[in-house]
Amino acid sequence: MNKDPYTFDAATYDTSCLKSCGDDVYVSASVEIRRPSLIELGSHIAIDSGFFITTAAKLGNYIHIGPYVCVIGGSTGVFTMGHFTNIAVGGRVICVSDTFKGEGLISAPGIPKESVRLKIAPVILEDFVNVGASVTILPGVTLREGSVIGAGSVVTKSTEPWTVYAGVPAKPLKKRPKAAMLAYAKELGYPFAQ
Repeated sequence: MNKDPYTFDAATYDTSCLKSCGDDVYVSASVEIRRPSLIELGSHIAIDSGFFITTAAKLGNYIHIGPYVCVIGGSTGVFTMGHFTNIAVGGRVICVSDTFKGEGLISAPGIPKESVRLKIAPVILEDFVNVGASVTILPGVTLREGSVIGAGSVVTKSTEPWTVYAGVPAKPLKKRPKAAMLAYAKELGYPFAQ
């Protein structure tokens, strides 16, 4: 029997508690979603084991989130993934962080909010973004359409469209062609109606 390689038989997360969820969505039962009422999922999504998220999130269509990806930032954090995007195994997305400039204490239980200095800024992955294994993305970063981030990189600044980045901190390496990708996506109905 020819089985679709993208069909999953593993236990799944109860997506009925999410703010919204499209069609053809697989979310592993071993994820931890701290604020499910702040999560919006499009269609054709796979979220693998060990995914951990504390922020609000809006995910488009045709997305894969690999195993053990972590998105942090608490109730004030915001994370967005456009269409045809992915984050590979071990990725880390930080939407809210202490500033670590010595202006206040670190954010921890029991410390008054007025004693803490935070950088609160959304992380956005525009359409056709690919994030390699063990990449760290810091608050306020927008990965522009078609960007690729090489494995192990640390992204401290927003990227240019259709550009490959790598390193610590991530730096541009070369441009990426987009015509073929857009043609394939068009066959699937892209751009999608909003």
